[in-house]
Amino acid sequence: MNVVRVQSSPVSRKSDRKRFGEAKQRRRITTGLILVCIAVGGFFLGRSTLSPLFGSIFQQQEPAGQNAATPVVDSTTAAKQTELETQAKGFEAVLQRQPEDRTALTELVNTRVELARIGAGSLRDTIEPLQKLAKLNPNENKYSILLAQTKQHTGDLEGAAAVYRSMLEAKPGNMEAMEGLVTLLMAQKRPEAAIGLLQDTLDTAPKLNKIQPKTVDETSVKLLLASVYADQQRYKEAIAIYDDTIKTNKDDFRPLWGKAAVLQLQGKTDEAKSLFNAATELAPAKYKDQIKARIKQLEAETPPPDNSANESSSDDSESASQ
Repeated sequence: MNVVRVQSSPVSRKSDRKRFGEAKQRRRITTGLILVCIAVGGFFLGRSTLSPLFGSIFQQQEPAGQNAATPVVDSTTAAKQTELETQAKGFEAVLQRQPEDRTALTELVNTRVELARIGAGSLRDTIEPLQKLAKLNPNENKYSILLAQTKQHTGDLEGAAAVYRSMLEAKPGNMEAMEGLVTLLMAQKRPEAAIGLLQDTLDTAPKLNKIQPKTVDETSVKLLLASVYADQQRYKEAIAIYDDTIKTNKDDFRPLWGKAAVLQLQGKTDEAKSLFNAATELAPAKYKDQIKARIKQLEAETPPPDNSANESSSDDSESASQ
């Protein structure tokens, strides 16, 4: 039997590449919106007492269900592996005597992360000690966040969601947990669930804030909701939230940045640049460079003005006068 192969035309391939490029840019911009909506909170894994290698390990190791390449082990790596495995056994011995020793638990996590980094272990091996650290330190977000992220990366999506939801039950206004759960839901292609979570939070916020002021940061929740709308190309709803937030928070750079990013997605470069500049004026020093980089990116993406029409009109005028 002859197999007929259907080849796409050059025009079709060009169109596909254009759509892919636009989708990739939209994802990059809206991911940035999610991050900036809680930027002022200042939570970064690198500040944790746990190994800052976690971030790079998440990128290096294949998520669950994918085939990872077999690591190449040289003599140096083998020696390092032996050293780390000896250290891990030492921390495990301490924990047999003192199961709640925070230092031993932290160092065991760090050691197992190092083993994962060199391909001699898995991030799954960090879950048990991370669970104990999260339980022993309920008021410190970093342990629960790392636990949820590790569960997500290793394929336990329900387990990750359960960690985030537990954090939100304990503290409904926990923006780091909320951002984590929203990001997880978006990765699962469940935007309506993410929107529902945020809208429910906003509905209950006034009552919670009346009982205990500042329980829920309504502005940050609104900005997170706007970023979800932007991701779903519901730009009108996103911009409505940004406009409302700009009116009520005149000194906050985040809604200006968010609206500018949405206008950029819509191709309204002049308006976007104006708002990026306004956000730069209001932003803390540590964010100014990021916004300026976005302005440069916007300028680079803006095509030069097309003068061909004017030139053609000029040529026609000259021809008519001759």
